[in-house]
Amino acid sequence: MPISRQRLESLFSAERLSTYLAHCDGDFDAAVSLYRWNAAITASFWEPIGHLEVALRNTLAAQLAERHTQLGRVGSWLDDPGRELSERARDDIAAARDRVRQKGKRASEGQTISELSFGFWRFLITKKLTGLWPDLAGGFPEAPDRQRETIEVPIARLHDFRNRLAHHQPVWNRQPEDRYKDLLAIAGYIDSALPSWIGATSTVARALDGAPVEPTSELKP
Repeated sequence: MPISRQRLESLFSAERLSTYLAHCDGDFDAAVSLYRWNAAITASFWEPIGHLEVALRNTLAAQLAERHTQLGRVGSWLDDPGRELSERARDDIAAARDRVRQKGKRASEGQTISELSFGFWRFLITKKLTGLWPDLAGGFPEAPDRQRETIEVPIARLHDFRNRLAHHQPVWNRQPEDRYKDLLAIAGYIDSALPSWIGATSTVARALDGAPVEPTSELKP
């Protein structure tokens, strides 16, 4: 059964659809096709970005655990005995531990790490925490250099992109092709075989090929 324009605008909001209408010169059917394509891109990214997020957090956590041990510290690096993390990071860790306990589990290092967001790991690589970088850099043995920006810049772009995915915002005009390249690049810096493993089941390329509009400067910078 077809659904009316009025009903679609009611369900998805005229404001949300206005971005697509503007790009399609007011053609509602074309705007809906573009909206559907955006949803397809969003869906296709969740699998590979999920793989990268898990690999990234485990890589960084392993580097921090090793650093913690080498410094002769007891307990977990999550306790931040050297007060090297930001206040925000410490708050994130405390909140993650609370979430684990609310699930009736022990707030072990592994359980806590699994509750920390992509943003937590992204901000560990920022300039504010450069003291950690020499050790974190070891988690990216395949990177072309040991410059912090080589890792931080694409991860920052992916963090923003992931947030847009999570909030069902337009991503078709945010260079999704380039964000996929960022994703595979970071994966390759962690392990040279990881991009192929991720790509083996990824549907991102197929989703991008389904563009209902002609490529523009927004799609192909």
